[in-house]
Amino acid sequence: MSGFTRVDDRLGEFTLRPLAPDADAPLLHRWVTHPKAAFWLMADADVAGVAEEYRRIAAHPHHDAYLGSWRGRPAFLAERYDPARVELVGLYDPAPGDVGMHFLCAPTDAPVHGFTRAVITTVLAWLFTDPSTRRVVVEPDVRNTAVHALNAAVGFTVLGEIRKPEKTALLSACTREQFRAATEGETQP
Repeated sequence: MSGFTRVDDRLGEFTLRPLAPDADAPLLHRWVTHPKAAFWLMADADVAGVAEEYRRIAAHPHHDAYLGSWRGRPAFLAERYDPARVELVGLYDPAPGDVGMHFLCAPTDAPVHGFTRAVITTVLAWLFTDPSTRRVVVEPDVRNTAVHALNAAVGFTVLGEIRKPEKTALLSACTREQFRAATEGETQP
């Protein structure tokens, strides 16, 4: 997938473009090492380590990363992966059309009400532009209650807990229909 644009009724334009691992690493380093990104599990990474991780993702045939912008400024990170081949292999029964997703909002000293929901709505709208995507699956840490509430607000349903090497995760899924029903009235592409 190349770039993507979504206009939020309240917050304006959100875009996604493929991540450039080396060029974007200094920016991403500030985001992934921030205390608010604790669940991203990269708190001790240096810039070179962040670049290496995103070069690895860029080279992977079933995992990729995108840099998201809001009103033309970098503001979030999104990853898309095939859960039958990455992250969730052997941990759940994948269905045809399943796509895995991670997202991270940049830390800010001036939070904007509704921003994170607009970001996840943008990421899901982007993923569902691919007609082969039937369901998006996520596996956030069970302790990340804020993201569980956000996931529910955009249509995710909990499938259950799973044990990953780095965490106990709350596996959840959202179909295109669940997403549309939860976000009806919000501007979609």
